[in-house]
Amino acid sequence: MSRNIEHPLILAITGASGVIYGQRLLQVLLEKGIKVHLIISPAGRLVIEEELGISLNLEDFDLAAFLGEDTDLVKYFHYADIGSEIASGSYPTSGMIIAPASMDIMGAVASGLSGNLILRAADVTLKEGRRLILVPRETPLSLIHLRNMARLGRAGATILPAMPGFYRNPKKIDDLIDFLVGKILNAVGLSHPSPGTRASHPEDAQHPKGHSDDG
Repeated sequence: MSRNIEHPLILAITGASGVIYGQRLLQVLLEKGIKVHLIISPAGRLVIEEELGISLNLEDFDLAAFLGEDTDLVKYFHYADIGSEIASGSYPTSGMIIAPASMDIMGAVASGLSGNLILRAADVTLKEGRRLILVPRETPLSLIHLRNMARLGRAGATILPAMPGFYRNPKKIDDLIDFLVGKILNAVGLSHPSPGTRASHPEDAQHPKGHSDDG
């Protein structure tokens, strides 16, 4: 297990387009031997079925149906189980990632709501000063969306939009997905070079010479 990840990571998949980011992130975390506490919202289940063609039963969850294999590294929590251990700040985690993060969920977290386990776990993550990474994919963004993101940022969350880079000349969609997954892992404290990176530091050779995201 990574020296940066002592306790399980919480991964929530919500009802925004781009659920493949959450699925691929889960795969990579498991490849690294990271324990994951997984939550999927009802809207997330619908998008998984629409975008990935995978039908899930959140009442009797089958990890192998979603991931292609079963593993003891993943513990599934029902979206409505607000009495579970991860709803308590006394339960240690290494942070939480919501990927993808719907605007509904982001607005609720920004407002301090905790009516389901995803919201409660996010609220606990913030109040305990742990890493909270939110991965929105929505576009365009309204002023309300932007204000919610600003509020979350001021509260200590990291807003990591699903904006894959093209400066490494991706050859297939998987390259774009892995690029973003690498960004998420770096944000949560795991060194994971994105496709095409030749050095080991998360920000090493981030861009080819003369090439920058800053314009």
